[in-house]
Parts: sequence; C-alpha cells; structure tokens
Amino acid sequence: MSASRSTLHTELAFIDSSAYLALVNPHDAHHAEARAILSRLTEERWRSFTTNFVIAETHALFLIRLGHSHATAFLRQFEQSSTTVERVSVQDESHARTVIFKYDDKDFSLTDATSFAIMERAGIAHAFTFDHHFGQYGFRVLGP
Repeated sequence: MSASRSTLHTELAFIDSSAYLALVNPHDAHHAEARAILSRLTEERWRSFTTNFVIAETHALFLIRLGHSHATAFLRQFEQSSTTVERVSVQDESHARTVIFKYDDKDFSLTDATSFAIMERAGIAHAFTFDHHFGQYGFRVLGP
C-alpha cells in the first residue's frame, strides 16, 4: 500500500496579497490562474501561511479596488481560514530592512521584505503570489 505525496509530508505555501486579490476579483488578469493554484493547494493539502502585514495590505487593496463590503468580507472570512498567520516580529522587521538596504536595485516593499524574512525563518520555499519580487528574491512562485 503506497501513500500519496500529501500524506508523506506537507508542503508549505506563503500567500501574498496579490493572490488574495486575484482569487476574489473576477476582473483580475490572474483570476483563473489563482483559482487553479488554490485548487491545487487544496487537493494536495498544502499548509498555507501569511503575515499580519499581508492581511493589512490585502484589506487596503480590497478597500481601494473592490470597496468596503469586499474588504470587510475578507476580514470576516479570514477568521474562518485555515491559513496560519505569522506575526511580524521586531527581528523580522530588522531583517526586512537589511534586505531592503542590501538590494537597493530592487523595489521591495517593507511588506514584501517582512514576508521574505518570515518565509526564511519558517522554512517556506513556495509563494502563492503574482508579485515578481518573490521570484527575484529566490523563492519558488507557484503555478497551477
């Protein structure tokens, strides 16, 4: 009897604000791809992670692009989510600033850089994102 890959070990995926927006917004250029990636993650039983910074950034994006009701719904639905929220620590912020200063040829945001710090700390190699910065930094960006 053989076990499937998903029962042998669990893959870890970091979810970025661009993925959340693409999942919800049918007018987003990456909507269909985001839905396919989410289906893959669910089917293969990946564990998902994000940060409190990404949640705040996503809420702001939803407010600007989709309106108050979508932004509020995101926060409410997130409370029921199985995604683990890693809180950005003082050390993560310090590491993020180091990343930003080191890569002065890149336009990494503080949220991007704190995401990188947490991904490194938690051993998460894969990102569910449509933000090219994750690939630039060296993480594997998920596809369908």
